[in-house]
Amino acid sequence: MPRRRILGLLAAAAPAVLLASRAGAQDKAATMDAIAAIKTRRSVRTYTDAPVSDVLVEEVLRCGMQAPSACNEQPWQFVVVRDKATLAKVGGINPYAAYAKNAPLAILVAGDFGLDKCGGYWIEDTSACAENMLLAAHALGLGAVWTGIYPLPERVEAFRALLGMPENVTPMALLVMGYPAGQPAPQDRFRPERIHREKW
Repeated sequence: MPRRRILGLLAAAAPAVLLASRAGAQDKAATMDAIAAIKTRRSVRTYTDAPVSDVLVEEVLRCGMQAPSACNEQPWQFVVVRDKATLAKVGGINPYAAYAKNAPLAILVAGDFGLDKCGGYWIEDTSACAENMLLAAHALGLGAVWTGIYPLPERVEAFRALLGMPENVTPMALLVMGYPAGQPAPQDRFRPERIHREKW
């Protein structure tokens, strides 16, 4: 085969090789497989002082954005919050999330009505996204917890004001995360009596 032809084939293959390499590196970053992550993930509300790198935060966000969505509309927006003064105000909005003041960061997951083209499925879409993020955080050695915002109007408006969000973007959940100070034991939540086959 002529040298020019060989060089041409190598050049054409280079992007695919690079993408495969990046994908492999991302796969190796996870510390457990999907089934293990699902079965061992627990809500974590206490954290060490160790900072969480931007690289890990981006990986969590990337996993969130891989979630399915109606019409593939991907109607999510995110606010990454590291500012301690802002995190300290979370408890005043949601008293069940007051521990956010001791976390290194939180990520607000929101639905963007401007991207919601299929008639209100943004709630399901952003929920799937948030669950992906919780599982990714756990697989990467972080601890996280989903704290509720939507559908309580007072929380929606308070978080929108706190973070300067536009009216067409609705806060759905605040995921508080960091390196866990303690890891709750896994629980088997399988309930066979909840399963109905063919009919109720």
